[in-house]
Amino acid sequence: MNYPAPRRSAVANAVYALLNPIPFGFFVAALIFDGVYAKTGTILWAKGAAWLITFGLLLAIVPRLVNLTQVWITSRRFVGPTDHVDFWLNVVAIVAAILNAFVHTRDAYGIMPAGLWLSILTVLLIAIGHVVIAVRYSRVREIAHD
Repeated sequence: MNYPAPRRSAVANAVYALLNPIPFGFFVAALIFDGVYAKTGTILWAKGAAWLITFGLLLAIVPRLVNLTQVWITSRRFVGPTDHVDFWLNVVAIVAAILNAFVHTRDAYGIMPAGLWLSILTVLLIAIGHVVIAVRYSRVREIAHD
């Protein structure tokens, strides 16, 4: 049985596919910087993590707006529950990253351990969202090829 391909804008899909991985990379780098700062205490790593979180948040705006439009407005007929789960995991991850940005505005010694835990939470939530979507699309492809 073949399922119809979702009718989404090709431009929106291209923009989303191009920009969606970039914030995740910034958040992973911020997690690494926070881990190094927790071990060494060198303030350079904490400031670097703060910048990485800020850039990750700025670059997360466009893909989240595209995802918001595709999941809740234009493609509602073709959206499954996994798309909703991925959307909400990313929203919660962005809220955690915003809180983490505020934590990183504190004095150097006030950043840990909250900054590290929020970085871990942000990366885990986005990673779980990617896994959920990957599992969904692998199941759809297996059914379509039978």
